[in-house]
Amino acid sequence: MSAIDKIYIDGAFVTPHGKEHAPLFNPATEEQIGVVQLGDARDVDAAVAAAKRAFPAMSRTSKAERIAMLERLSDAVAARTDDLIATMIQEYGAPALFTGFAVPHAASVFREMAETLESYSFSRTIGRAEVEMRPSGVAAAITPWNSNYGFICAKLATAIAAGTSIVIKPSEMSAFQTQLLLECLHEADLPRGVLNIVNGTGAVAGAALSAHPDIAKISFTGSTVTGRAIFGAAAQGIKRVTLELGGKSPTIILDDADLATAIPQALMTGLLNSGQACIDGTRILAPESRLDEILDGLKTAAEALKVGPATDPANEIGPMVSQKQWERVQTYIRLGQEEGATLLAGGEGRPDHLDRGWFVRPTVFANVTNQMRIAREEIFGPVLCVIPYRDEEEAIAIANDTDYGLAAYVQSSDRERAKRVAARIDAGRVTINSAPHEPFAPFGGFKQSGIGREFGTYGLDAFLEPRAIIA
Repeated sequence: MSAIDKIYIDGAFVTPHGKEHAPLFNPATEEQIGVVQLGDARDVDAAVAAAKRAFPAMSRTSKAERIAMLERLSDAVAARTDDLIATMIQEYGAPALFTGFAVPHAASVFREMAETLESYSFSRTIGRAEVEMRPSGVAAAITPWNSNYGFICAKLATAIAAGTSIVIKPSEMSAFQTQLLLECLHEADLPRGVLNIVNGTGAVAGAALSAHPDIAKISFTGSTVTGRAIFGAAAQGIKRVTLELGGKSPTIILDDADLATAIPQALMTGLLNSGQACIDGTRILAPESRLDEILDGLKTAAEALKVGPATDPANEIGPMVSQKQWERVQTYIRLGQEEGATLLAGGEGRPDHLDRGWFVRPTVFANVTNQMRIAREEIFGPVLCVIPYRDEEEAIAIANDTDYGLAAYVQSSDRERAKRVAARIDAGRVTINSAPHEPFAPFGGFKQSGIGREFGTYGLDAFLEPRAIIA
């Protein structure tokens, strides 16, 4: 087994003050592959102090200097693509469908933010006022395990563009990925203290960071439950907060959709990242007039999915990140049956051909109502619900009848009709017919899916404060 016994403070790898250790596993084999030494509140204090020392100089850097930093960061991450993929497979189990996007994305977010920065105006004239966009202050980021590289890099890229220093607390369950990514980021030779990373639990390091008096801005991606706790702690210091939280996203298949493309797209949108993605379209809304066709198609497609270790690139669904997450998903599969839903595909336990690993059978429920818990609560596993609707108005009503509002998907052969439906859905991002990712569009949610936006100018604005001088 390997040990991760360093954190990153003031431009150097240092031994944490914290003495607690956490095990690290390969989710495809259930074997322990390592251990990570966790940082504590004193480590957070040291990281914040380093960021605070670095902030004045960083806030005065020019746009050209920041762009150069972002380009170096992008090059450093891109140079280790193969290693980053291998480590993500070992520690997280993500299939090739996901790693093929996630790792290049981690490198590209720096160049995308550099492009945003090129045309961004930090000084503006509003009537008689000169308005300057200034960095809010030392930033903190708390990131999850389901796309470790991407979240760390996106939040770091925005901090660099804004001219601020940052302390990041990644998931302790992703320590091997974090260590390798840190080696890449270190090669970019940022000014000391601009980037600091502390491995630790949310209850200890995360709580200390959220409440720290010298942190001005918090960016968090994770569960709605944890987001509430961070928001409450941040409120005590009136910190600026961006929260990207959970989702229970709808995929509306309109009655004019080409089912030959709509069904596989709906299935893969719902099972993105093995079902461990906040944007997954886990509620499939199907017109009653075509319900039987859709159910037949989903059953056939779900049962054909290849589940297994990501070491085989043909596998489309990987394991859950941990035994705890696997058990959580099993609980929901049992709950769905108890609520009266019908198992269309999948069910409890591992796929028959696998005798180890935290793998879940891709599960599709039929005869679901939107009031069932499986239709209202985020499961974070490969479990989909098919909910019938009578007409377009009811489809929109069901789509919006949720505590969440992160993403939504519309499938139709009539693009203009799909756009009209999309305009009425309460979600931060609505995708029509599986349109490709747009990196400069704002990302974030309505309702309990969060506060604020990330990416492009919207994400950059969130790290800045406008100051007006009126003469």
